[in-house]
Amino acid sequence: MFEQMLAGLLNALTPINLLVASLGMAGGIIIGALPGLTATMGVALMVPLTFAMEPSTGLVLLGAIYSGAIYGGSNSAILINTPGTPSAVATTFDGWPLCRQGRADEALISSLFSSSFGGIVGTLFLAFLAVPMATAALKFGAPEFFWLCIFGLSTIAAMSMDNVTKGLISGGIGLLIAGIGLDPMLGTPRFTFGSDALVAGIDVIPAMIGLFSFSQVISLIGSKDKFIADYNPSKGAVKRVLTKIYKDCKTNLMRSSIVGTFVGILPGAGGEIASIITYNESKRWDKDPQKYGKGAIEGLVASESANNAVIGGSLIPMLTLGIPGSAVAAIIMGGLLAHGIAPGFKIFAENGDVAYTFIMSLIVANILMFFIGLALIKGTARILNVPTTYVGVGVVVLSVIGSYAIRNSMMDVAMMIVFGLIGHFGSRIGLDTGAMALGIILGHIIEENLGKSLAIAGAEGSIWTVFFTHPISLVLILLTLASVMTPYFLKKRAAKSVAAEGGASIE
Repeated sequence: MFEQMLAGLLNALTPINLLVASLGMAGGIIIGALPGLTATMGVALMVPLTFAMEPSTGLVLLGAIYSGAIYGGSNSAILINTPGTPSAVATTFDGWPLCRQGRADEALISSLFSSSFGGIVGTLFLAFLAVPMATAALKFGAPEFFWLCIFGLSTIAAMSMDNVTKGLISGGIGLLIAGIGLDPMLGTPRFTFGSDALVAGIDVIPAMIGLFSFSQVISLIGSKDKFIADYNPSKGAVKRVLTKIYKDCKTNLMRSSIVGTFVGILPGAGGEIASIITYNESKRWDKDPQKYGKGAIEGLVASESANNAVIGGSLIPMLTLGIPGSAVAAIIMGGLLAHGIAPGFKIFAENGDVAYTFIMSLIVANILMFFIGLALIKGTARILNVPTTYVGVGVVVLSVIGSYAIRNSMMDVAMMIVFGLIGHFGSRIGLDTGAMALGIILGHIIEENLGKSLAIAGAEGSIWTVFFTHPISLVLILLTLASVMTPYFLKKRAAKSVAAEGGASIE
């Protein structure tokens, strides 16, 4: 295996593969930064181009675009509070406050390094532990997926510590919105109000663009600020950020990368679930959780390392079992099949040169990401020096194009505008758009797996056995309870620290 890995690394470092990886990475970052243009779309558009390439070179291109697009979503999340991809939703929680404080360069560099690190960790798991991890992923059934999503949903309590009630209301609204369309088990329409356009449900991408992008445009137009935020690039920002991450975020960085890899293995879970779970865990274990949501680099580290680690994780079941862990992994699997290479355990024996070149190219691509990203940061951050009016017009154009491109439907554009209004006016009355987005993302997955679990329980004759006796389910239930109780313990700890400081001042 080590000989094949070395040969794969040497192949990945050939001039043509390095050039393809660099171009794919730069293109992926740009695609990811544009609201509505997802990694799935970028990779799908490039698959036909790979037919004229060697199989390994084509996979290098697709892997670089995938990695770049997931990272690229953080750029718009930080600079204009608009996640370029759904997996960057949690990045807005601290990225935008940092930008408003004039620390956009620190936020962008933190995101870049964390994304690169997380991507490398996920790829190392893919290289060394693909088979055992894929086998473990097979133990996840409908009940385990249900509890995993409930655990993700429980993070609303920690996300909305200042007002848990409004956070829960926001999450509930998101779940209701996710229920629009056909019932996943019965196939009957719900909440469509007789509209055929709503039968297909609300697509996540237009909803996210509306909640975070279009609502932000309304806020920008209503503000009197000439620019989005002050941008004061400072010398030594890279060294300062890397020192901060090394001193204070080492554990957070590694934990988030590992969790992101494991979540990526699970088909359908995705970077949005991984980033939100790791953000919550980072906040839970931090000595000062109150700083989250106000510009904490730790929050960026957790979110961005996790969603890029998902890439390696999602490729593990695809390469070893032929079961893609994400939509992009499914497209890459299609590219493999088009070249006559069948994913599965035999791929490492029969096409080991292609498989290991692809794996090692992901490590090379993530290293390139750091340097290419640094070169692009200087240009992307300049958007803060563009007058607010022009930025607003540009975001509206991209929002309309991105929403329409998903299904070539003006209905999605209309939904984007509706969610923009909901996000704008909802935030003015204290609703949490992050919690609402989480409800929309997880709602359909929760309902689908709940239905499957109930069907299994009906066949086995015991709901208790299906939901509460599986070891993985029990672990997820305990984590959910811990997540729900987190705000209570954090407030209690904060009260004790305040009392201790008060006593010390009296003395």
